[in-house]
Amino acid sequence: MTPAHAALAFGAAFAAGMINAVAGGGTLVSFPVLIWLRLTPVIANATSTVAIWPATLGGMYGYRRELRTVEPALLALIVPSLTGGIAGALLLRWTPPATFEVLVPYLILFATILFAIQEPVQRALRPEGHPAHRSVRWLGGAMAFQFFVGLYGGYFGAGIGILMLAALSILGMKDIHQMNGLKNFFGMCINGVAALYFIWAHMVYWPDVVVMAIGAVAGGYGGAGMARRIGRVAVRRMVILIGLGMALSLFLRK
Repeated sequence: MTPAHAALAFGAAFAAGMINAVAGGGTLVSFPVLIWLRLTPVIANATSTVAIWPATLGGMYGYRRELRTVEPALLALIVPSLTGGIAGALLLRWTPPATFEVLVPYLILFATILFAIQEPVQRALRPEGHPAHRSVRWLGGAMAFQFFVGLYGGYFGAGIGILMLAALSILGMKDIHQMNGLKNFFGMCINGVAALYFIWAHMVYWPDVVVMAIGAVAGGYGGAGMARRIGRVAVRRMVILIGLGMALSLFLRK
């Protein structure tokens, strides 16, 4: 690893940690940068997942009070989160590298669109007077949906937050802070089990993992203040522009 490579990897992870602390969507920065640093798309995806995961612990810790007040039944979504996450990681391992390389621009574009519509969708998911469903049927539907969220998350990862908010809305949740707390917790489960598999399967490039893990934690801790000064709206617009730019560049690169 050259000094320039290390600096770019650290900078991308720092930006991803900072963005995740304020708006989410940091993977849309860290993953494409690894591709431009000449990692293969599969290795870049696995490396980004493992490197960024430690920084997600801070996001979950920030919602610890809200997590203490959620209904125990909702914790059943841990099961499809873990099973979907490992299934997605296995699917990534079994996908031919050439096929995944073709899919990458579309996955980045899809994740960017999800990120762009997150705010209006969140508002739609918390209308006043929304009925709360807690029947076995509704919980089963949410678990099935969450499995596919986990599958996508283990396979690629970017954009799973808005999908999880949709799953929680099936259960009639209205408290956006509780929803964000559960979203962070389940995301930690999905990416955590996928990261463990990627490590076990020797799918990560460790020099980048070490540098980026430090950068992501530093960005989440120290960069959040900077991002707040810039403003949430500005950060979101930057992520959307970066995601669209990366998708376009990868389409043109084919």
